[in-house]
Formats: sequence, structure tokens, C-alpha cells
Amino acid sequence: MQIHRLFEIVYILLNKRVITARELAKRFEVSIRTIYRDVEVLTSANIPIYATQGKGGGITLLDNYVLNKSLLSDQEQQEILFALQGFQATEYPEVDIVLSKLSGLFNKKDYNWIEVDFSSWGNHKNRNDQFSTLKDAIIGQKIISFEYYNSFGEKSLRKVEPIKLFFKNSAWYLHAFCLKREEIRTFKISRMVNIKKTIDPFIHKISDDGIEADKEKIQEKKIAICLRFTSDGAYKAFDTFNPDSIIKNADETFTVKTTLPGGPWLVDFILSLGSAVEVMEPANVRDQVINKLKNNLKKYKNIYNMT
Repeated sequence: MQIHRLFEIVYILLNKRVITARELAKRFEVSIRTIYRDVEVLTSANIPIYATQGKGGGITLLDNYVLNKSLLSDQEQQEILFALQGFQATEYPEVDIVLSKLSGLFNKKDYNWIEVDFSSWGNHKNRNDQFSTLKDAIIGQKIISFEYYNSFGEKSLRKVEPIKLFFKNSAWYLHAFCLKREEIRTFKISRMVNIKKTIDPFIHKISDDGIEADKEKIQEKKIAICLRFTSDGAYKAFDTFNPDSIIKNADETFTVKTTLPGGPWLVDFILSLGSAVEVMEPANVRDQVINKLKNNLKKYKNIYNMT
């Protein structure tokens, strides 16, 4: 408890600069004498704390004091703060508190130079709870249960041993050992509903090799595709694909050659790019897009009695 209290006293002084022993004693629910003993301990550790008498006096810290640079270099301090700012994108609530404390300890007032936001405009309000539950389950090695919707819209109840969260292509995913399928599976978090941490423990029997094998399976399901973008839709090509896969044609159009996961997702993804894109290859994907467009057109014809 004393070590925790000593750290808190230094943190308070870094932010408030002056505070009375009575205020500290009340905060930590100890005697004023105990606070003065803590000050002596900190002073003996070469932390420049001193007390002043009279009005406006109290316990204070020498101006411009920062953590001992022999522990962390200035560059290392900046890297830690930058990493925490990136982690803010997970919307995990404790990050803001830790970032604030460390910026005070490092005496970095200009750390907030970047903002990372992975969320969509229509982000769900329960995302914080999802990440908190998943983090606790992964670290505490507890089985989780949830309802999962696959790419066909089919719902199933799953129980899994969570292994790792990862972010790819604008979405969060979970690597986990699925007890139903008895193998490692990758779950898209936006399709996971009613995530609950159970009291059932597990011991990881999965190595990184197992996760890599699952990634390779996903890679094997990808297909080669060729898309053509109009000149005024070029921004969509560059917003979506690696520039190395984009070729500018003589007629000012753009060709994209890449690999993408197959299945119903692919057709919907292509249609989301609007009229700026046309599928050149493979022929079966082109036909799937045409059929989807025809079916959509029928819906509107039925609604408006179009001929």
C-alpha cells in the first residue's frame, strides 16, 4: 500500500504542484504524520519534494521535475504515449486515464498530436463493453459464448476459447478455438452478439503456428479478380486497394488486379463501390454481380410498378 501511495503522491504533485499534508491524509485515509513520513521516503529517494509554511504553503515538487531519464529516454517516452494513443482507437476506457497519468509523469504537454479512430460513423454504443469482455476473457483464460451471424445471415450459438484480437481492413476480428467446430476460427466482432464471459477456464493449447495456419486457410479461399474503374471513380480505387495493384490505362480508366475472399461478401463489396467499377474477371463473379443487380431492379419495379 505504501508504494502505491508514494506513486500517487508524486503523480498528484506533478499535476497540482502544491497540496497540504492534511489534504493528502484525507485522500489516502491515513494520519498527517504518515504523510510526512512518506515525504521523507520520497526525499531520500532523491525526488525533490519540500514543504513550505504559511498561507499558500504545503508540500510541493521542484519545478520541471520529470521521471529519471535513466529509466526511459525521451524517445521511449514519446513512443509509449504514441502507442497508447493508437490503443485509444479500441475505445477501451482505462486508456485515457493511463495516458493522462503518463503524460504528466513524463512532463509531455504536447503529446496529443494524433487521433486514431477505427470506428464507423454508425458505431455501436456497446463497443466498449465488447472489448472489455473480450480482453478480460483472453487475459483471464475464460471461455466466452455469443451468437454469430455468418456471411449468409445464418445465426449460430458459439462457445470459444479466445486467443487474440486483431484489426484488418477496417474491421476487428477474434482468433479463437471454436468448441463447436473443434478448430481455430476467425470471427468478425461486428457479427458477434450477446458476448458473455463464462466462469469456465481453459488452458491455451494453441500456438502462433495454429493461428498462422488459420490465416493460410483464409488466404487459400481468396480468388484472383480484375476490376476496371472509370476516371471519375479513380479515388475509390486508391481508397480501397494498394496502389501497387492499380494500373492507369490509356483511356484514363484504371485497372485493379488483386485477390479477395470469395463468397456472397465479394458481390456485395463490389456493388458497394457503385457504378465506378466493372468486373472484368473472373466471368462467374461478373455474372453474380449482374444477377444481383437484376434482382435488385426487380424489387424496385415491384414497388413502383415499373415496366
